[in-house]
Amino acid sequence: MNQNASSTKSGLLTDISAYVYGTTRLGDNKIPFEDRVKMARMAMDAGIWFHTSHTYDDALDVLRAAFDQDRAKVPKLIVKIGWSSIAEIRDVIRQNLEPLRLESMELGQLCLGGDLADELAHGGNCYAEFARIRDEGLVKRFVLEVFPWTSKPVIKALRGGYTEGIIDGCIFYLNPLQRFASNELWDLLMERNEPFIGMRTVSGGPVHKLRDVPGFAWQDYLQKRAVEVAPIFERSGIKNWTEFCVRFAHSFLQVRATVGATSRPEHFQSFLAAADNIKPLPEDIINDIVTLHYRWSDELDIKAEPWSM
Repeated sequence: MNQNASSTKSGLLTDISAYVYGTTRLGDNKIPFEDRVKMARMAMDAGIWFHTSHTYDDALDVLRAAFDQDRAKVPKLIVKIGWSSIAEIRDVIRQNLEPLRLESMELGQLCLGGDLADELAHGGNCYAEFARIRDEGLVKRFVLEVFPWTSKPVIKALRGGYTEGIIDGCIFYLNPLQRFASNELWDLLMERNEPFIGMRTVSGGPVHKLRDVPGFAWQDYLQKRAVEVAPIFERSGIKNWTEFCVRFAHSFLQVRATVGATSRPEHFQSFLAAADNIKPLPEDIINDIVTLHYRWSDELDIKAEPWSM
């Protein structure tokens, strides 16, 4: 069940840093503001891409403060934009760019619902509008956000050929405990060598804590999955969970980057170290986790209520 492809689509999303700094935790107001600015500056100094959203509490205020300290080091951004109309998308773009004093974002993460999801699936007018936004320079490129409950429109869009020349790939949770593309969509991405970006690199924390510490896993299903994944992790001989997860994501040739969030410098350094010299995991390790992903998708993911996982 080796999921590695012999080749990938060339030229799409190939310039993204292997590790993308997720800014979710920069919005945590329990952490002193200046400490969060320092964390953002550390990530800026590393020269990697960032992932952000205006929905992450005051994360954009933190980023603005950090960016204003050194505009020459403002990173390329992946930004969540949506939702169910082009007017909403344009407004969300504004809500992200204006606070950061930026005129453009490198990559727009399209989070589509309602009429826009339907247009996406059937080759509707949304594609012309995405192209117009791109031509205006507001968003340079697009990727499609995917969840188990939003996989079907993406499957239809890819099979219809509607995304060609407009949307460069997909982005979804991908880690040893989560693969938030449905089995059907995953198989299609593998078959077509479609590029994608993985998110939530470490699935919320070290697998042994997810398994053993009551309440550490924010959902019961993650604790149950950690029970199954922990022996595979142990068998790999890798001591560091972050390294294991970064290597897991990059064991698939279609993966362009993995997005992991942290507010702690030592954790950030672990991400950087793991991404500095990536080696794919052994094939038997990958195959065992992929087998679990297929089962979990059928058992729970594809049946889950939206936003319940």
